Parts: sequence; structure tokens; C-alpha cells
Amino acid sequence: MKEENLVKQVYDYYDKGKRLVVPLLGFPGVELIGSNIKLAQQNFGEHYKVIKELVNQFKPDMIFPLMDLSVEANALGRYTIFPQEDSATIPKRQFILNEIEKLKGINISYDSRVLGYVETMKLMSVGLPEEVIRGSYITGPYSTAALMMGADDAAMASASEPDKLHILCNFVTEKIREYASLLISAGTEVICILEPTAVMLGPKQFEEFSVQYIKHIIDSIRFSGVNTIYHTCGNTMHLIEKMLDSGIDAISLDSEEVGVDLKKVAEMVPKDKIIMGNINPSTTMLRGTPEEVEIEVKNLLEDMKDYPNYILATGCDLPQETPPENIKAFIETGKAWTK
Repeated sequence: MKEENLVKQVYDYYDKGKRLVVPLLGFPGVELIGSNIKLAQQNFGEHYKVIKELVNQFKPDMIFPLMDLSVEANALGRYTIFPQEDSATIPKRQFILNEIEKLKGINISYDSRVLGYVETMKLMSVGLPEEVIRGSYITGPYSTAALMMGADDAAMASASEPDKLHILCNFVTEKIREYASLLISAGTEVICILEPTAVMLGPKQFEEFSVQYIKHIIDSIRFSGVNTIYHTCGNTMHLIEKMLDSGIDAISLDSEEVGVDLKKVAEMVPKDKIIMGNINPSTTMLRGTPEEVEIEVKNLLEDMKDYPNYILATGCDLPQETPPENIKAFIETGKAWTK
């Protein structure tokens, strides 16, 4: 593992007039090697080939495995559907609180899909060029709880049955911490905590059911040398301060089209915290031309030029069908920028 802290790396790049360039890659790599999502997510050798090909072709500064929100809930026994050409999904099913007692004894380190991601990280740790930062994903406590009981039911429980939701969030937080420890042992250098469902909550509930549990996760890995990122989809302008209160190292934010103004965010964020974002993955990157990607990247970099604590990234994971020439335009434009 690199001894260099992510915050220091970001500032070192800025001092040299450069930016770290981190499109949230994963799924487009499946197309590059002629595979499919189901196979890559369930065969760690195939998964690593996807990541290796992305690094070889595009040379991002940081790389993550395929984004998969269902890993933890699946490891806890939730029925999961595995489409061949799409991400795994967990259909809604009634959740009974008594189920937790049965699930407490499950050791998720024996789960085949958890192990698949851990083994992928081991291969990334030894097989990728040293200069590429190895990242991994874990699903946040609230989003995992929402997968366990259904997103609508979780949102309602935050107001009508908070004690029930706290019991579930406490339980899944411990399992997520176990998963994070496995990824750290496998060689991850950055952990991105995915909390897309939490954007449905108001600031008070967001703090109560997401932030405070993410604090527990961060506290448990604080001395590992691994940096942490808090990613939430949608318009999070009203949640920025809450996200920062978690003790996170970086926040990863969605696109301007959903209401996120990175320049305003930069005015709110302390200099020792990193901002990531926020080129739109589903419009600019998926349906735009390379010229349009170049223009948007240049405009965003110009907006953020006075803020050293910034990483150029996409607002979320790129769709599988994202044209390789658009990814290339994103990275080349980002790496060509000078302060």
C-alpha cells in the first residue's frame, strides 16, 4: 500500500499544476474484453481482466471494481437477481426484524460474492501499475438497510419506526465493517462508501441513519492508512455539511444536471477534505461526442481552478455502453490541464 495520503497526493498534483483524473470506470471494461456483467461480477479472474484492460487502455489515476450495491445484502441472504447484461438487483421482500437474530451468526467472509470482490482486489493490488490508486466500493449502512427492507419502507421507518431502522442499521454496519476489513487486507488503498438511497432522507434523518453509522465504519479503519470517500447520488447540496461531519476524507458528488454546483460546494468544504465530481455519466459521457466531453471537462476544470482539493471525476459509475472515445477524451483532457 502506498504510504502517501490521498489528500497529500491531490495537493501534490495541484502544486505541479495537474489534477488527479478519476472517471468512475468499471462497466465499460466488460465491453472491452467481450464479456458480460454477470460473469465479471461472479468470476474474479474475469473481473480482474476487466479492470486491467481499463487501466491499460485509459490510464486513469484511480480505478475501482464494478460497482455493485447488492454484495452485502446478498451475503446476508436477500434474494438477488443476476441479469447477464445488467447489475444485480434485490427485489423487495417483507423484512421481519426477528430475522436479524438468525443472521447474526453469518460470517460474510465465507460468502462467495464477497470473496470474489476480495480476490479481485488482491489481483489489482499486485497486478496494476504502482502509480494507479486501487479503490474499492462498499455499500453504505442506510442503502444496505434499504435493500434489506425495501427503499420505501426504509424511508417510512426513518419517521414512523426509527428504533426498528436503527436496529437494522446497527446490524448491517457491523457486517459492512467486516467486509471493509477484508478489502483492506487485500490491498485496497481507498474505500468509497456508496449511499445512493440516503438522498431520499431529509438532513436530520440523513445524519441519524447514514452519517452516524458511516462514522463507525471510518473509526474502525482510521488507522489502516486507507482513505475514505462518501458517495451519494442526486442533489446533495443540502447534505454536504452532514457528509463532512462523518470524518470522511473525500466526497463524491453527482452532476450539475441534478442540482450539484461544485463551485458552491468548494466554498463549503474545508481544505483538508477532497471534492470529487461531477461530469454527467448518462448524458455527457454516454450520449455526447468526444468534443462535447472535452468542452465540459475544460469548463469544469476552469470553474474549479482555484480549489486545490479537487479530483476530476464523473458524477457516478459510467454505463456499460459508454463510448471508449468519450472516456479517452475525458482522461486526456483532464491530464492535459495545467493550472
